[in-house]
Amino acid sequence: MPQSAEKVLDHAPLFREPEYRKMLAEKKLNFECPHPEQIVTDQREYTKTWEYREKNLAREALVVNPAKACQPLGAVFAAAGFERTMSFVHGSQGCVAYYRSHLSRHFKEPSSAVSSSMTEDAAVFGGLKNMVDGLANTYSLYDPKMIAVSTTCMAEVIGDDLHGFIENAKNEGSVPADFDVPFAHTPAFVGSHVDGYDAMVKGVLEHFWKGQERKESGGTINIIPGFDGFCVGNNRELKRLLDLMGVSYTFIQDASDQFDTPSDGVYRMYDGGTKIEDVKAALNAEATLSLQHYNTRKTLEYCNEVGQTTASFHYPLGVQATDEFLMEVSEISGKDIPVAIGMERGRLVDAMADSQAWLHGKKYAIYGDPDFVYAMARFVMETGGEPTHCLATNGTPAWEAEMKELLQSSSFGKDGQVWAGKDLWAMRSLLFTEPVDLLIGNSYGKYLERDTGTPLIRLMFPIFDRHHHHRFPLMGYQGGLRVLTTILDKIFDKLDRETIKVGETDYSYDLTR
Repeated sequence: MPQSAEKVLDHAPLFREPEYRKMLAEKKLNFECPHPEQIVTDQREYTKTWEYREKNLAREALVVNPAKACQPLGAVFAAAGFERTMSFVHGSQGCVAYYRSHLSRHFKEPSSAVSSSMTEDAAVFGGLKNMVDGLANTYSLYDPKMIAVSTTCMAEVIGDDLHGFIENAKNEGSVPADFDVPFAHTPAFVGSHVDGYDAMVKGVLEHFWKGQERKESGGTINIIPGFDGFCVGNNRELKRLLDLMGVSYTFIQDASDQFDTPSDGVYRMYDGGTKIEDVKAALNAEATLSLQHYNTRKTLEYCNEVGQTTASFHYPLGVQATDEFLMEVSEISGKDIPVAIGMERGRLVDAMADSQAWLHGKKYAIYGDPDFVYAMARFVMETGGEPTHCLATNGTPAWEAEMKELLQSSSFGKDGQVWAGKDLWAMRSLLFTEPVDLLIGNSYGKYLERDTGTPLIRLMFPIFDRHHHHRFPLMGYQGGLRVLTTILDKIFDKLDRETIKVGETDYSYDLTR
């Protein structure tokens, strides 16, 4: 074997060495019992046809590579946005390992969460003892200021009562009686991570606001970011804009510092987050604004019930979406939008105009969370592009209707198609039968890129195979400029690959564009 102390290879080049090639070929022949290569080739080609596409899109009983995750992941992410809060998942250790690894691999930061370590006996007799012991251990070992409890499939199937279990645990002294333990039921077998996020944020607000007297403070605003893999860059950019306006605001669930801790010799299990005292005071805000409607439907209903004005957006990215957000903030707060922000808007419009020749008429396939797909389709049309396929596995009929209305509002979207509830295997059929120029989504799209040849732009959680994208904003005018540049880079990279042979594909020694 070529591996030695003097020659340590990464797994990718290692498996290309002759010894490994031979070993893998023998394992495939002896253990996979493969079909003849011609049969495999014929079937692969058939899956690229319109006939197969119709069968593929008609699927109902099987999901292949969904563009979503389960509810508890959203709850764990939500908990990370509050001051010194440990996420406690009532379920098995394996489930929690998935949530932690998913977040850590995207943000390249530790993601702390604990579980009640339910096993077979708890699945039969209930997980009360696991809750009692788990909360006691969490409180004593990790010194949190709050423990946010959510559930997995196991706890939900057997019907464990979180409120009752937490009260019993407090009665047995696991945590002090006045210690904050908000909770949310987040069954993983329904909904998606956006629903889990919604449930946990509502659970935290309800825990602190229920039964409290509200004294409205005029002009003050709560901002709920939603489940956002780009929260590090986005939250900081939005705070910058709000500070320029002089707005009085509170970010509810701010994970920007938690997932971007510095390397300065000090380990931070907790960093940043919305302070508990600010969460309590947020009851008195005049309005609560959500940056992602489908992430916060139940939370906004609750905010409305307590007497706050509410409004939601579909991920304020690009010119018009950012305009609408800032104008809503200006109207509620009574603060004018300063000239400096207007200049940023003008620079984004100028950049779009500068690159119009390369953007006009480009066709896109976009997938991801409902609000993100809406925002990207809207921005693409602002650049003169055509959102041909818009897919959200966790998209609802209401989202589908909104998307169709959006697409019909522009000549660039008139031929666009909306696919609610479909997965990435369905997207594969769409790309083969109705090809596009660019694919926008998360890292899982790299297999579609390899299979169909459609260049992938990674702008959606999770991004595992690239680093540090989340540190830069997508929202606001500056975020729009970053997205614009990312799209253009991909277009030019593709053009470079296609014109790499001088005198054959490159006749002009192309340099200036």
